[in-house]
Amino acid sequence: MTDTPEAPKIEFPCEDYPINVVGHNENDFRGFVIETVQIHAPDLDITKVTVNESRTGKYLSVRLRITATGEEQLIRLHEELKASGRVQTVL
Repeated sequence: MTDTPEAPKIEFPCEDYPINVVGHNENDFRGFVIETVQIHAPDLDITKVTVNESRTGKYLSVRLRITATGEEQLIRLHEELKASGRVQTVL
């Protein structure tokens, strides 16, 4: 029997839940991410959204924080972002 600590459980609602969405730097990627996230988290404060370009300029990283209401919300958001074909990674 090992004494490996359990991963911390998220308590919902979880304010300031961080999300980082990475995709190709094209076609208003920032706007696309914000619109998609607002469907699942209408209270998103877009003034706190940050965008970073990769060293080569090929990718954008859109970082934002939402009030996560539950696992189902996070799963649906992740699935919708990935299904778009525009998103490489959601962290």
